[in-house]
Amino acid sequence: MKQSYSASGLIAKRSCRLLAAVLTTLAVMSLTACRSDITYSHFVSIPSEEWSADELPHFDFTITDKDAGYRMLIYVRHTERYPYQNMWLFVRDSQQHRDTIEFYLADDRGQWLGNRHHGFIEMPVLFEENYHFPDTGRYYIAVQHGMRDSLLRGVTDLGLEILKSEH
Repeated sequence: MKQSYSASGLIAKRSCRLLAAVLTTLAVMSLTACRSDITYSHFVSIPSEEWSADELPHFDFTITDKDAGYRMLIYVRHTERYPYQNMWLFVRDSQQHRDTIEFYLADDRGQWLGNRHHGFIEMPVLFEENYHFPDTGRYYIAVQHGMRDSLLRGVTDLGLEILKSEH
């Protein structure tokens, strides 16, 4: 049996998804608006704007205050050559924690979300909120893309920012 969809139902569904994506972007941007206590901020360039699934950009950093809570954001910079609406990331750290993150880079109409800068789009993705490291010392976070393509076009840089929480 063929399903029928009303135009108004499809528009309402798309509007809700777009609103959710916009609100998520605004929430992440508001979290980064007060940048007075950045503990770590670094970007890794992706050679030739082609991110291989075998390539795991990693970030090495030092934590000096184990009692503080930290916000961690992953930044994805991409061009309009990026072929998908969303992205999957596999994140692991020096404590052997693993996480999978999915986020949207474009809305249902194909409009890019995030901040435009000189030919690329930068999307902040909240990875951890009020995270407490077990001890002071050196840590790392490695990121791998989890997309179907083994060579992901259009990604220019990947960044990590760690900020002390105000809690």
